[in-house]
Amino acid sequence: MLACWFGVDRSTITRAIGEVRPLLAARGCTVAAGIRLRTLAEVIGHLGASGKTGIIDGTEIRVRRPAAGRKGREKFISGKNKQNAVKTMVLTDASGRLLFCSPAQPASCADITHARQLGLVRHLSDGPAVEILADAGYQCLGAQTGGRVVTPPHRKFKKNPPDWYEEIYERQRKAHSSRRIRVEHGIAHLKNWRALARHHGRREHLSDTVQAIAGLLSHQQTATRDARQPQ
Repeated sequence: MLACWFGVDRSTITRAIGEVRPLLAARGCTVAAGIRLRTLAEVIGHLGASGKTGIIDGTEIRVRRPAAGRKGREKFISGKNKQNAVKTMVLTDASGRLLFCSPAQPASCADITHARQLGLVRHLSDGPAVEILADAGYQCLGAQTGGRVVTPPHRKFKKNPPDWYEEIYERQRKAHSSRRIRVEHGIAHLKNWRALARHHGRREHLSDTVQAIAGLLSHQQTATRDARQPQ
């Protein structure tokens, strides 16, 4: 379609997209005019300097199934959805503003494993005191980061819990859920882009595609917020 609009060959558009995609991915997420966050370490530093709370969550993007007989074919199958997908970790602030989107990993990788591979534990342990909200999939990270990663409370009674405990547990769980729901809004804005609703292209390009879209979305959010501020 783009080739028809611009009166060029399809291969020319394909080559141009291949050149622009990694450039957009390397821009990072915009948090203010002229200020972008490109790495997880920069995001942690920004949260620590501003005193803001971060929220992390993993999201899956459906992809085409690898060809039969190809090595590693099963690693793209999600244990949660039982579909072929890749996974990315999204980090937003307490208002749902996008700050970081990681490169994609096969969906068989657990959320906590992905976070460790990205160096989240190291950045939080060596960095400033930052509160990071997460769901139950990241529960072990709280002890490894000195309580910087806050997860829902553990259920101490698995069978026949007392009524008083169940009431307290549900209250704490809902309070935590209401605080971290903003990251779901940030993920929903990402998934509004058709390429991330279900990816039909090559999987090796998806990491650049995710980070490029995250950069464009964060720039749009910053521009919208600046326009709403009184002059």
